[in-house]
Amino acid sequence: MNKNPDEAFALMDSMLEDLDVMEGVDIVICPPFTSIEIFAELFNGTTLLLGAQNMHWKDSGAYTGEISPLMLAGRCEYVILGHSERRQYFHETDEVVRKKVEAAVRHKIKPIICVGENHEQREAGHTVEIIHKQVSAALHGLPAEDALTCTIAYEPIWAIGTGQPATAEGANHVAQQIRDHVRVLNGKTVAEELRIQYGGSVTPANIGEFMRQPNIDGALVGGASLDRDAFIQIVAKTLEAYR
Repeated sequence: MNKNPDEAFALMDSMLEDLDVMEGVDIVICPPFTSIEIFAELFNGTTLLLGAQNMHWKDSGAYTGEISPLMLAGRCEYVILGHSERRQYFHETDEVVRKKVEAAVRHKIKPIICVGENHEQREAGHTVEIIHKQVSAALHGLPAEDALTCTIAYEPIWAIGTGQPATAEGANHVAQQIRDHVRVLNGKTVAEELRIQYGGSVTPANIGEFMRQPNIDGALVGGASLDRDAFIQIVAKTLEAYR
């Protein structure tokens, strides 16, 4: 929840030329709802992709203040679902996330599904259990072709905005656990092709370590995306890591 439409436009416009020439990586920008139309026009003719930060699972109805998939379809290619802040502050359950995922794929919007454990769960040794439960709920009943449109973003809650990211090796271990679990749920092809991101205090200084891990396919960037130079460097160093 940052940047009014004028501020968001100015930030994105200042980055657009640098990002548009970075071939070999998908760059998805998920602005606040008030800037989606502005960004859709700004991105026209560029390589950048547009996403939303959340959505409701119903197409329409008496849900004042909510945004339906019909309001995003045709504009946003992606939508972030189940972000830790949505789960924590707005009490979104695994069941709610599952319904949103189903709605997104029904309307041809690609879900970026966030999963992650909090500090207490980590200290108790329940990371894998929590991750398996969240992934199982989100992908429950999805045909392989729909599951392949999803991205799983591992964002350990204890690392978000704290300046204390997971280690690259630790994040890769969890990503491997996710991939192994998806193999059981949705089959080998989905498990091998599914994109798994890491998010949690990602910076230009540490992005290369994460991107060199075999089971991490990208990053869900939070605070650093509000800094023009930092975000451009993160994308550039991601490209370097994959070359």
